[in-house]
Amino acid sequence: MPSTAATSAPSPILEIPPHTTPQLHHNLKHDSSIIALAVGNDSIYAGTHDGEIVVWRLGTFEKVHQIQAHKRSVMCLFLSEDGSLLFSSASDPIVNVWCPRTMNRLYEIYSTNDSFGDIFSVSYSSQHDTVYYGAQNTSIQWVNLKDPSRRVAHDSPNHPDRRNHRFFDSRAVGGTSTPRPTDERYDLIPRSHTVLETDKRANKMFAHFGYVYCMLITKGTTAHTEPDEEVLISGGGDGTIKVWKLGGREIGPDGYENGIEEIVVLGEQDAMSIWSLAVDGSFLYSGKSHGVIELWDLDTKQKLRVIKAHKGDVMTLRMGWGYLWSASRTGTACKHNTVHYGEYQRDSSQNVNQKYQCLTQWKAHDGKVLSSAVTTHNGNPIYITGANDNNVAIWLLKNEASTEQPPHEEHEDMMITSLREFVSFKTISSRPEYVEDCRRCASFLRTLFKKLGANVEMLSSEDTLHHPVVLAKFSGKLEPAEKRKRILFYGHYDVVPAETKNGKWNNDPFQLTGTNGYLYGRGVSDNKGPIMAALYAVTDLMQAKSLDSDVVFLIEGQEESGSRGFKETVRKHKDRIGAIDYILLANSYWLNDDTPCLTYGLRGVMHATICVESKSSDLHSGVDGSYMVNEPLSDLMTLLSKLKGPRNRIMLPGFYDSILPLTADEEARYDDILSVLMEQNQQGVSAETLKANLMARWREPNLTHHKVKVSGPDGSLISSHANAKISVRLVPGQEVEEVTSSLSSFLEKEFSNLGSDNKLSIQIDNQAEPWLGDPSNYIFRTLEEALVQAWAPLFSDEASNSPSNGVNGKNGVDTNGTHTNGGSKVRKPLYIREGGSIPAIRFLEKEFDAPAAHLPCGQSSDSAHLDNERLRVLNLLKSREIFSYVFKKL
Repeated sequence: MPSTAATSAPSPILEIPPHTTPQLHHNLKHDSSIIALAVGNDSIYAGTHDGEIVVWRLGTFEKVHQIQAHKRSVMCLFLSEDGSLLFSSASDPIVNVWCPRTMNRLYEIYSTNDSFGDIFSVSYSSQHDTVYYGAQNTSIQWVNLKDPSRRVAHDSPNHPDRRNHRFFDSRAVGGTSTPRPTDERYDLIPRSHTVLETDKRANKMFAHFGYVYCMLITKGTTAHTEPDEEVLISGGGDGTIKVWKLGGREIGPDGYENGIEEIVVLGEQDAMSIWSLAVDGSFLYSGKSHGVIELWDLDTKQKLRVIKAHKGDVMTLRMGWGYLWSASRTGTACKHNTVHYGEYQRDSSQNVNQKYQCLTQWKAHDGKVLSSAVTTHNGNPIYITGANDNNVAIWLLKNEASTEQPPHEEHEDMMITSLREFVSFKTISSRPEYVEDCRRCASFLRTLFKKLGANVEMLSSEDTLHHPVVLAKFSGKLEPAEKRKRILFYGHYDVVPAETKNGKWNNDPFQLTGTNGYLYGRGVSDNKGPIMAALYAVTDLMQAKSLDSDVVFLIEGQEESGSRGFKETVRKHKDRIGAIDYILLANSYWLNDDTPCLTYGLRGVMHATICVESKSSDLHSGVDGSYMVNEPLSDLMTLLSKLKGPRNRIMLPGFYDSILPLTADEEARYDDILSVLMEQNQQGVSAETLKANLMARWREPNLTHHKVKVSGPDGSLISSHANAKISVRLVPGQEVEEVTSSLSSFLEKEFSNLGSDNKLSIQIDNQAEPWLGDPSNYIFRTLEEALVQAWAPLFSDEASNSPSNGVNGKNGVDTNGTHTNGGSKVRKPLYIREGGSIPAIRFLEKEFDAPAAHLPCGQSSDSAHLDNERLRVLNLLKSREIFSYVFKKL
């Protein structure tokens, strides 16, 4: 692009390094206010207050067309997605369709409604060949460009220039009509090739209870439509935003065509006008009065952010290069950071607190900025603004080039391609600054599931703090449907934080990287990789026409932060989920790197905060301290010491009474595990010690003191407030509610014994029930068959159901000699338990009265929750194969 000196430099108001105010590259002056803008591959189109459309060439900025397009102000310009049609609406009220290259007037469109008023907005659906326009009389009307029945003669008596207007053309007896205004410029408006008259029935009256100021066409933005289905979004003077399903031609009982169907309404509690809209995936930005921008999630219908961007009304919004660009009536323009993925994803080390903050703000015009556009020309990103100071400003942007994603193979497996994008979402549910990342990831899953053939819904509770649960249903082919088994696959799309400041990550944790047969990235093993394996296993079966059962995916977004809101969401939408026969999850790892496993047991957990408070404020220990002062921290330490006795025994009454005894079958499973671990034993630990260690971590409860906090600064203080975080790990047989009640009663009793005048409070932060599956049931037997088949080289030829033998007392090696790693092979997968907790699994079993099974997909060295989390490609592919077998057979 040639450098052209600008007439004046912009006035910076705010700049957050390294972001700088854009360079004013060129000014295009006109003799009338610029109300509307559109930009094509090589041209800028401006609609003016005088009813003209002016066209300048990008690059040279020469004026190539100046057309008298309307009799009154051009209110809106819209260029079709393929750039072949330019639409203009005005205060005539007429909608014109132009050839953008020649500026020939192809269509002239009008309504037969007398009280129509200004046409503020226009949009076009290429899927339906239909023009939609929103007006001052609160209506949205539409017409199909290819409908021959709507074509009329140029001199039609129904044309607004010719028909009798009931108000303006009315006259009393003996009076005369008010003369219609004339202007010699009206004769300059080109004659249209075709005139279309909008059917009176193609009219949605009171689409808003206010003027329809803005509209846009988009697709793939909401779970209420198909991924490639276009929808219309409109914003009104009543403060509401509406999403409309398109394409109906039937006549409803009210006598009107159902060409648009309202499917989403946002902002019903707010009467602040919507002046502008911009869409980015399932996120919708609305520019409002008084400088406010609101961010909405179209999937969950929830308002995520309110951004105070300007002092005046936000008249125009644009998404460009991963940033949100806004401009207002006060003449200012802003660049805002966003949560963006794909081509314009920023490095994950960016300051997350800058999301949706203004990065640059500058005085762009000496008048009201009424329109804007974004484009890239000859590799240069350009932001264009138009205002009532009669100027179009061309802003040359720097440093907006996309952050390129790591290259990947052109013919990469679609599962890995999907996983690559899945990992790119920074879905850290424990940190509120990543809430938009989690919402965008849920929308990504919704779109992906839909594209692969599922019926998808986004489930949410009433609390906006809880991320949506993605419900996706794949239907089997067995008929009738009542005979199908229904398999629920549970997973989670959230991850734990990935700290990059310490430099221990070898690559960006949110860009999937393949090295030496492993895929590296946060969440690749826990739990995004297994979700993709299960999803593509279903698509494999569907393509082979081998899926008999229904498979239901239930993917939550807060497992790593205690599954908050998950129970409430599932119960609220239980009818939508439907009856379930089996539950399957894949959220753990093998015991080592070589031996496939199945998990049949998990500990539960109860997290609590114990707080002791004084009636007084912090005191000085020298001035105020004495035996007469009950110190909160001392009281708290005394209580904590009562919870555990010698050898770490938990002192709650009856705490151990309900623990299930060790059965012979379970002990045999430990012997099978030892036969493998003892072969790899590098530290000389005895089999008995190793077995006791496993049992202590897997089938014995424990209480942990995590941390203590006190009020006041460091120093010689008596803190007025002290609290401690504790957790109790529970095992099958123990009920979490009973243990919670017992803990509270125990602490209250011990506190009363202290005779303290302080106050005790106990807060239960999180609960998860322990889970114990049945390795002999059908779902586990099916999983075992699938593992033996998929990992056949790792197993011996002996029958997988042969009995387990004892352990040699000398070295803990199975007397059958079935080993891995250079020794003999194991007969079947190891059945293991784990010390961690998954809140959802036992809840789902109880809620749907269905058995659950747990397939570990990764290896023990996957480093889940740690730096450089990884998943072996072979394990990912084998997991897909195992899921296919299980989904087909169950």
